[in-house]
Amino acid sequence: MTTPTVPSVPTVPTDLADRLGLPPGARAIILNADDFGMCHAANTAIVELLTAGRIDSTTVMVPCAWSPDALAFAASRTDLDIGVHLVLTSEWTRYRWRPLTGTATTLVDADGFFPADVAVVERTASDDDVARELTAQVQAALDAGVDVTHLDNHMGSVYGLLTGRDFLRPVFELAARHGLPFRLPRSMDGVGTDAALQAKLHEAAAAADAFGVEIVDRLWSHPFGLLREGTPDEETYEQVRDGFVALLRAVPAGVTEIYLHPMVDGDELRAAVDYGATKRGYERRLLVDPVVLQAIEDEALVRVGWRDLRDLQRSSIR
Repeated sequence: MTTPTVPSVPTVPTDLADRLGLPPGARAIILNADDFGMCHAANTAIVELLTAGRIDSTTVMVPCAWSPDALAFAASRTDLDIGVHLVLTSEWTRYRWRPLTGTATTLVDADGFFPADVAVVERTASDDDVARELTAQVQAALDAGVDVTHLDNHMGSVYGLLTGRDFLRPVFELAARHGLPFRLPRSMDGVGTDAALQAKLHEAAAAADAFGVEIVDRLWSHPFGLLREGTPDEETYEQVRDGFVALLRAVPAGVTEIYLHPMVDGDELRAAVDYGATKRGYERRLLVDPVVLQAIEDEALVRVGWRDLRDLQRSSIR
């Protein structure tokens, strides 16, 4: 049995929970499902979980083949929290997607798809091309009738984590223009101690504040793949669940987004992805597991949504 890695207790204070009207010391979480629209396996799981109230929000990958299905659902359920998962990368070998703004830009590789690697995006994409593409993705969701609640980013391609070159300014401009909060943690609480990275995050958070864009206190998840994946000692579902419960029990005061990638683990998903299908199927199970649901209740975690942050952001600019 592996010992789960539990995030450390944060030291950075925040007033977000207070401004949301939560009780003093509230430990609030947003359970978000990334990759809505990536494939039918994602759509099936996310619609199931969102309508059952097992997740609080999701974000659509607008350039992907199954986004029309996701956008149609989102337009029909404007009571649910559904945002846009801003895409600049296409990471799989056999299943890929292209920019909405076409292939005659700095956003594509030699095959005309978004690059598979974030570092390539950071090195080669022009600011203007990024701004046009991200604007097009949000506008496509709005034109489809989606009441977009928030923005986040696929694979962290706008954060500048690999080369130091980020695309946060066009994201903040886009978010501010539409009155939308953006997935950016205010601190690295619980996920690392890299002083240089924390300094960059402080700078980014200050920029978000200057644009009036609401961000969360912290951003957590668990490992993308299974430990020892593909070996006889591969991590079991129960081990994954125990690690996730430990993570939930470690959530501190403030607002923490916890993001996952729940999908139906079947032939379609396994044909599309190079790895991680089992873990995505496990995440679908996690979110309806009585043990996980009981942990949320036992810890008195407060479920909030991105719509709450959007309402707060829009109320401050009236």
